[in-house]
Amino acid sequence: MSANAEPSTVMTEPSIIMKSDLPPLGTVFRLGSEITEEQRAFLDLWGYLHFRGVVQQDEVDRVLSELLRIEELWLSERRTKVNGVPIFFGRDVDGSRFVQRFPFTSEFSDDIRTLVRSERFEPIRKMIGDDIRVGDAEKDGVVINRYKNVPGSVYPRLGWHTDGLRDLFYGRMPQPMLNVGVHFNEVSRADGGLRLIPGSQNQGFWRMAFAKPYFVWHREDPREICVETQPGDVTIHDGRLWHRVGRSQNRGNASLRHSMYVPYLKGPYEPKTEWTRTPGYHHLGRILRAARMANPRLWPTHLRALSR
Repeated sequence: MSANAEPSTVMTEPSIIMKSDLPPLGTVFRLGSEITEEQRAFLDLWGYLHFRGVVQQDEVDRVLSELLRIEELWLSERRTKVNGVPIFFGRDVDGSRFVQRFPFTSEFSDDIRTLVRSERFEPIRKMIGDDIRVGDAEKDGVVINRYKNVPGSVYPRLGWHTDGLRDLFYGRMPQPMLNVGVHFNEVSRADGGLRLIPGSQNQGFWRMAFAKPYFVWHREDPREICVETQPGDVTIHDGRLWHRVGRSQNRGNASLRHSMYVPYLKGPYEPKTEWTRTPGYHHLGRILRAARMANPRLWPTHLRALSR
């Protein structure tokens, strides 16, 4: 999705399973005690995996309840950022301010912190590599996004992008990475949902950087597939994969969707604090969102055309 996901280094071994032996695109897997060779080969070829029912319904309900509590806290504090990372606010159906991107959620919720450390995710961590940690205080922490199709929303959808170019803002060339998402709603094609171009993680740097205009291009691609999720599903996608989040055909509260991204990290520990400076790309994003919401007519003509 995701501009909102945090990168994790991919450490999979080359698979010897032939393409013809793999299940078809759209296959939904079950997460067992380890990632199977078939699942590794599917990920290597198509750049994503989809697991059904990893998180239980009562856990889904607790996380959504915790979001409401965290939102109320942040609004009462008039907080605008956490550890230097901006909180994304939109306007709800009634015009009230509401949070649409929650960074560092596990630092404000024991329930979320416990969930992302559950042993059920151990097969994914092992696939990524040894000495992996959950980066609660690093990058943007455990991020939860809220998508809602209302006029004042900053997240009714999310345009085409890869997550690989984020490395450039950290002074390094894009590296192989995985983005691990937990989904909290039933999402069909009509509800928007994650769209991705299978196999596009194998493109070169030039196509990763310039094949589509980042974030402002929302048009369907003939190669794309829609990942339709149930509450508690988990997805993994390669950060170099082209992907977007579609707009729900519903409006108002019926269009509300949530997804969580967990940063699995290795290497030097690089925590952020309340004194950490805001990364430059977040400043740029804030300016663009504010300009678009203040007066869409001021949005450059060619960008309005691309986003139709």
